[in-house]
Amino acid sequence: MAGHSKWANIKHRKAKSDAVKGRVFTKIAREIFVAARTGGADPNGNFRLKIAIDNAKAANMPNDNIQRAIQKGTGDGEETNYEELRYEGYGPGGVAIMALVLTDNRNRTAGEMRHLFSKNGGNLGESGCVGWMFTEKGQLTVRKEDLQTKEDELLLLALEAGAEDVENQEESYEIFTMPPNMQDVRQTLLDSGVPIQVASINLIPENKSEISDIEQARKVIKLIDLMEDHDDVQKVYTNFDLDDSLLDQDL
Repeated sequence: MAGHSKWANIKHRKAKSDAVKGRVFTKIAREIFVAARTGGADPNGNFRLKIAIDNAKAANMPNDNIQRAIQKGTGDGEETNYEELRYEGYGPGGVAIMALVLTDNRNRTAGEMRHLFSKNGGNLGESGCVGWMFTEKGQLTVRKEDLQTKEDELLLLALEAGAEDVENQEESYEIFTMPPNMQDVRQTLLDSGVPIQVASINLIPENKSEISDIEQARKVIKLIDLMEDHDDVQKVYTNFDLDDSLLDQDL
């Protein structure tokens, strides 16, 4: 079982406060919209949509909102067209940052992302400039407070189902799979009574860039926060991590 990432722990704590913001529902609704548009309205035949709906329910999103997003995606509601784009660049200290966005106005979003990078100690790069540093993985989050089985039993169950690794975080276990295996691992865990808080396909950095300077760490965190608060941004990935000396600091 792999060791935990200090930055991942901070992100988990941040997620608790982010969950109360209305923009969380907006981001989930957009993901449902695109999933339904690209794969159809039946979650049993559209794994991306099934995962998006499960994540919406985990965030306590009302069923009416979920159905409305599906209907829009299949053309039964208000006509909207979202593009899936990636913006890649470097943050303070040269850390790699990649933002995945869903936008209905490519030019507007490009200008705003360039502004966020340049005004916060970073720079927007060309497509692919940092993408090679990340590997696509399926990621399943199991909250420790929800888990009834023992840690070693979870590890064995996940690995036997096809998972690659399990990370022990502060408040959760993060289970990583190859993307094609995520559905089977997820279903095996659910069938065994393991509750999945969040399931998603994420980009995991091959190597982390550890920062020990507190001011630089604050600048990186500020830039990531601003990006995550942007309405068009669905996810932000970075290879940034914190040196142990900063864990007790006010970041």
